[in-house]
Amino acid sequence: MKTFLKFMCIAIITVGFISCSDDDTSSTNSDETARVSIELTDAPGDFDAVFIDVKDVVIKYNGEEDDIFIDDVDAGIYNLLELTGGVSVVLADEELPVGSISQIRLVLGDDNTIVVDGETFPLQTPSAQQSGLKIQVNETLEGGIFYDFLLDFNVEESIVEQGNGGFLLKPVIRATTLAETGAISGSVIPVTDTPVLITTTTSDGEEISAYTDAQGTFVLQGVPEGSYDLTFQVDPELGIPPFTLEDVAVEIGEITTVGEINLE
Repeated sequence: MKTFLKFMCIAIITVGFISCSDDDTSSTNSDETARVSIELTDAPGDFDAVFIDVKDVVIKYNGEEDDIFIDDVDAGIYNLLELTGGVSVVLADEELPVGSISQIRLVLGDDNTIVVDGETFPLQTPSAQQSGLKIQVNETLEGGIFYDFLLDFNVEESIVEQGNGGFLLKPVIRATTLAETGAISGSVIPVTDTPVLITTTTSDGEEISAYTDAQGTFVLQGVPEGSYDLTFQVDPELGIPPFTLEDVAVEIGEITTVGEINLE
């Protein structure tokens, strides 16, 4: 199955804020626009592959009956499990009217599948095909500002195995704005065939996680400002116990590098 991916180096963009005008930005009637980028990444899951068929991206404004469909969407079939280790895909990058948005929706097609132990199964997404996967954002777009939304798809919590042997997609997606958060990057040794799982938890109880890539590097994205303990979990069959790195400080708009972590 062909997968359309655009690999990106993770860079936190410093946003130049302009002074706010006295105009009311609560509706979409203003001639002003804000540039909006929407990226998709993955919190890991224990599957061989999870393919989703992205058709459209829809923006919901507060108080507006009509939704806005993004014109230039990079539609395609994406393997969510390839979007880890600092890799993300840009689904849309467009100028949108200013105003208060409440929701981003991903509208999926019919070609959604999951691969478990080498066998491919249909991935049922009945609600997503009708109205889209709903992600709450509650952000006010101001004129002349760049907003980079990161949609972190938690595969592990989003896949439900049914009693008949089928699989259902009940999406758990965490949305953050990269200009309002930071990131943590690093690498681990030894590099093993099985990726290492890195997790941390925000003050609100949300878990942020990522796998290492083939080179042992990792990036935790969309991390709110604060101090974090990182837990490194290796395949138990390798005989390497879990390791915790404490008090990793994160600042808005910065990538905190923890360097090379020796797990042995």
